[in-house]
Amino acid sequence: AIIEFYLSFANMKHITTYLNFLKMRYGVLSIILFFAIGASAQKTQILWLGNSFTYTNNLPAMFQSLALSGGDTVTFDSYTPGGYTLRQHAGDTNDLNKINSKQWDYVVIQAQSQEPSFPNGQVASQTLPYAHVLDSLVLANDSCTRVIYYMTWGKKYGDAGNCSAYPVICTFDGITQRLRESYLEMGNANHALVSPVGMAWYASWHTDSLINLWASDNDHPNIVGSYLAACVFYGTIFRKSPVGLTYNPLGHADTATFMQNTAYHTVFDSLSTWNIGAFDPHAAFSYAGNDTTRSYTFNSSTSVNNINTLWYFGDGDSSFAANPMHQYADTGAYAVKLIVSDNCGHTDTTANTITLHKVTIATSVAFVNELDALIYPNPATDAFVVQMPALPDNSVLGMYDVCGKLVFSEGLVAGNNSIAIKNLPAGVYCLLINTGQHIITRKLVKL
Repeated sequence: AIIEFYLSFANMKHITTYLNFLKMRYGVLSIILFFAIGASAQKTQILWLGNSFTYTNNLPAMFQSLALSGGDTVTFDSYTPGGYTLRQHAGDTNDLNKINSKQWDYVVIQAQSQEPSFPNGQVASQTLPYAHVLDSLVLANDSCTRVIYYMTWGKKYGDAGNCSAYPVICTFDGITQRLRESYLEMGNANHALVSPVGMAWYASWHTDSLINLWASDNDHPNIVGSYLAACVFYGTIFRKSPVGLTYNPLGHADTATFMQNTAYHTVFDSLSTWNIGAFDPHAAFSYAGNDTTRSYTFNSSTSVNNINTLWYFGDGDSSFAANPMHQYADTGAYAVKLIVSDNCGHTDTTANTITLHKVTIATSVAFVNELDALIYPNPATDAFVVQMPALPDNSVLGMYDVCGKLVFSEGLVAGNNSIAIKNLPAGVYCLLINTGQHIITRKLVKL
């Protein structure tokens, strides 16, 4: 996003402004990185923490090859002891050493295949607390790392060993539903992403049960199942469709295409469910002003997940304020752009065009009887006082010199309104009062 932003502003004034923005918000190092990123593609660094479901068929390496076929470079490390639970991971110094070994872009956390499928109370006491511990360890190392909980799938014919005690998991569908519920709870409780691999298995199996995803134990993935998982992770991490990627370890093009399409629809049909994009900055703004004063107030409070704001007002000026006021020098159409970012370098941009129309100021006094404006003293040296009766909301006044340049503007209230003129040149000025329903103009003289 930073590179796109850089390329979109060829004007040196804008580039200088943005470099100052980087320096102020992120430090000098970010300016160096700003140019370094443009020189070479950035690698996505992923740590996989799981067990044999991740280890089988070397899912991390398969994902790396799949990503490379889409032009995305991935480096990874993994720690996947067989049968490991989240509790075991949370207490293992090897996990901590792996987590703290570098600043990861993503850390994938996969529970033991059965533990999230057990009854709610058991999961609440034996699984969810350790999902939180691992998430906390990751963020303690680098608060910008995104945690992804790896939603796995159910045993092909149900969990026979635990079926009598908990009938919900007697079938593949029942286990998969429980896994879905528990992994979503992990993601939502920890503000983390969820990779819905188990739901992709569900969709595949219910669409074409002739395509087997399980190994001979009806539990672990065969190579087709692992490939489906890799495609789901591709959509989750890169937010791009895996459909059409050339990497295919299956030896059958139709099966690979089916897996790619299944992964795509599982991820992209429910992005918000999996929290994909939910924690990114989102730019939005509103504005208010009028053509008379050419003064506009901009408000970014409808933006979310952002720390920093950068405005371009379309006339060459910019601002870092969250809710700035801007004075335009002339009428016309202005493309206003708002860029928001968090402290991890994630950005979002939105834009809107505002049009200021020309307001014709009457050459003679246009006085509205029901609005009895009293202006004194006139002539004056230090200030004019504008006394008004009750007024509609959003009434404004402006004072213009003989060239039509706005020299004073503010909102108008009932009662006395003071216009300071001590520092203005002596001469003739035009006062314009706009109530939204009526316009009053008066000739003023500064001595």
